[in-house]
Amino acid sequence: MKKWARTNLWRHVISLGMCAFALFPLYLVILSSFSQTGSLQLTSFAPSAISWRNYKLLFNSPAIPYLTWMKNSLVVAGTVAIVSVIVGGASAFAFSRLKFRGKKLGIQLLLLVQMFPAILAIAAVYVIMERVYRFAPRVGLGTQAGLILVYLGGAMGVNIWLLKGFVDSIPIELDEAAKIDGASPVQTYWLIFVPLATPVLAVVALMSFIGTFNEFILARLFLVDMGNRTIAVGLQAFIAGQYSRNWGPFAAGSILASIPIVIIFLSLQKYIIGGLTAGSVKG
Repeated sequence: MKKWARTNLWRHVISLGMCAFALFPLYLVILSSFSQTGSLQLTSFAPSAISWRNYKLLFNSPAIPYLTWMKNSLVVAGTVAIVSVIVGGASAFAFSRLKFRGKKLGIQLLLLVQMFPAILAIAAVYVIMERVYRFAPRVGLGTQAGLILVYLGGAMGVNIWLLKGFVDSIPIELDEAAKIDGASPVQTYWLIFVPLATPVLAVVALMSFIGTFNEFILARLFLVDMGNRTIAVGLQAFIAGQYSRNWGPFAAGSILASIPIVIIFLSLQKYIIGGLTAGSVKG
């Protein structure tokens, strides 16, 4: 016992301390969501009285379309995740396996664009989408379709580079064997690359979904109409007032908004922790 205490006790203490440090803000948010005062000023760190007032306000107030905000976030984030996987996977396969003019220049341009912070392009993107709205109102400024296009443009470079690195690790012998059997590049992509790349495709989909679901700056800039707002922009209205900041409903809405992310993460967990080398060349 003394030997275990000398060698392992300090590790457990540090681990428990780090877990407590990470979970303490979440614990305060949960307490605030059940608070009756609607503020972050708590008299104690133990729940004295549990009130569902903040949660009822989210669903019963006609001025707060919480379910509409949640639906908008799921639609936008889900669309970005699906399209990112489809377009990113096909593009990575093309840059890694196919030969075409401008291949080297294209991949270098993708890398170059990623070196600049995305915040620098906000003004330019705003002006571009404002002009797009003049001749295509459904995909311009203030629309969810326009916001999806902006998200996809910013995420494609990172996703393509991530997926391309994985495609490069797949043995070229698989492609050569498929060509000998008469498979086309499209068949090689669907029958070889997609099954092997399921774990990394799941990671790309998860990261794209979480990043888009939690994004605030672009969504706040593009979505002005209350009915088109995402959950991050909608919840910001609770704490944007100068004299009235309803932290209770904000905390309750944040807790409910985290549920879809947790569900999706648990659903894709088996693919994320799965081995990336499964299904390699047969010996």
